[in-house]
Amino acid sequence: MKHKKLLWQLVPTYLAITLGALLLVGWLAANTVHRFYISQTETDLEVRAHLIKEQVKKDFNLVNRLSLDSLSEALSQISSTRITFIDINGNVLGDSDEDPAEMENHSDRPEIKQALTAQKGVSIRYSTTLKKRMMYLAIPVKSDANESLGVVRVSLPLVTIKDALAHVYSGIAMGGLLGLILAAVISYLVSKRISNPLIEMKSGAIAFASGKLNHRLTSPPVEELSELSTAMNKMAVDLSKRIETVTRQRNELEAVLSSMVEGVFAVDIEEKLLRVNRSAQALLGVKSENWQGRTLTEAVRNPDLQRFVIDILENHETIEDEIVVGDKFLQVHGTILHDAADREFGALVVMNDITRLRKLENIRREFAANVSHELRTPITSIKGFVETLRDGAIDDKESAVHFLDITAKHTNRLNAIIEDLLSLARIEQNTESDRIELTRGSVRDVIMSAVGISLQKASEKGIPIEINCSVDAHADIAAPLLERAIVNLLDNAINYSGKGSQVMVNVEKQNSEIVISVKDSGCGIDAEYLPRLFERFYRVDPDRSRKLGGTGLGLAIVKHIALAHNGKVSVESKLGEGSEFRIYLPHS
Repeated sequence: MKHKKLLWQLVPTYLAITLGALLLVGWLAANTVHRFYISQTETDLEVRAHLIKEQVKKDFNLVNRLSLDSLSEALSQISSTRITFIDINGNVLGDSDEDPAEMENHSDRPEIKQALTAQKGVSIRYSTTLKKRMMYLAIPVKSDANESLGVVRVSLPLVTIKDALAHVYSGIAMGGLLGLILAAVISYLVSKRISNPLIEMKSGAIAFASGKLNHRLTSPPVEELSELSTAMNKMAVDLSKRIETVTRQRNELEAVLSSMVEGVFAVDIEEKLLRVNRSAQALLGVKSENWQGRTLTEAVRNPDLQRFVIDILENHETIEDEIVVGDKFLQVHGTILHDAADREFGALVVMNDITRLRKLENIRREFAANVSHELRTPITSIKGFVETLRDGAIDDKESAVHFLDITAKHTNRLNAIIEDLLSLARIEQNTESDRIELTRGSVRDVIMSAVGISLQKASEKGIPIEINCSVDAHADIAAPLLERAIVNLLDNAINYSGKGSQVMVNVEKQNSEIVISVKDSGCGIDAEYLPRLFERFYRVDPDRSRKLGGTGLGLAIVKHIALAHNGKVSVESKLGEGSEFRIYLPHS
């Protein structure tokens, strides 16, 4: 349905009312004028009839018919009125328009009957003689003795009356038309005065709806519209304050959710996602543009998480559990969401990434198992040889010395494992508590010292150690710790290199780091073992490592010493071509 503007609803209404009033007034005026004109015509005819009566009453008889007829014609020309003389029997004595002899008896005419019985007779009717509607007025003619002699009748055609009234009616119509035009102009102006403030209010309401709440409506001169504009302005102010409050609260909530380390997401009763913070997006692998308007099943394809949410919605209670999403272990806590009326409308899930804790637990279990395994062999051997000596082998001097040598070897191995464990624990503890002091020092001096310690062992295998280090290589270091890390790398390089091979120690600057590398040309390591090479007690070849006297903690100690220097370690190796271990130290 097409709506009309208020202006074009008011103006036609005003015009219809005005037109109706003008028609009513015009009709009443026309009727009044018509009655007045008829009355005035009647009065005028009566005056004329009385004047004529006084002139003819002495000769009013059949004997004087010719003179009466001539007189009627003369008087008719003077008064512009038809004049008829009728005797008491209805015979026409004279007529200004027709021959009396040919006219019928008029005793049955209404105006004649009234005139003979009263003082006056009036009739408006169709004239069969003249073939037109006429207004007749008749008065009796009496003698001096008050004896009725006949009737004098005067008449006018209604056409004459209508012509006279037509001028009056045209004047009324013209006045009505001018009044209607004036009313239309006034209606338009009044309607504009009413509609313009409403149009402005409509524009203001549209501005409010589009968010321009600082817009203000002007106060119209009409009291009701002024109150309405004031109310709308106040509504805009209140709405602006409420929106500011809601926006501030929403931003605060968004800031809190975005800053949370825990992943948080909310779903409605139909499992459609309502909110997912950044941490939850990262944990679940969901992009911000992919979850809005979608269900949990569509956004996250993880059956365990979906079942967890379904359990919350079906059981209507708080639930905790642990689930795996991809390569992450998540501790999830879920509860029902309620609105202000305490109606359930969804579920809230909070997720904590416990992957690191699980890895630490696995490392701890592996560490305990590895320590137990590493300690069990020497302890079992020592216990067995001691029991053998106690059972009588001590009496065999040669066997006793051999057994004691083996026991001493395993004791030294136990001591080395314990010392490495204690060293590793001290390095980790001091790193965490920031008790390792780093001072500016020469990296070359540390390398020269470490090479000096390893030189004898290298000489025994005929392995030369080549050093390539610029004199100006300085960094913030803990010299004893860095020296031990390099010694450990040199020991490994010497142990796993054949006689006559070469070990190289290089130091170079790369961007903001100093890189210390120890490279050998030994047996090398398969690529599948490289990721776990710096773990505690991890050995690529356990039997060979134990034969060489290794504890399985050397590379782990190197890694933690690098971390204590705010650096890192890496390794590159190819099977049969040798290995290269690197320590990266920050340099500024």
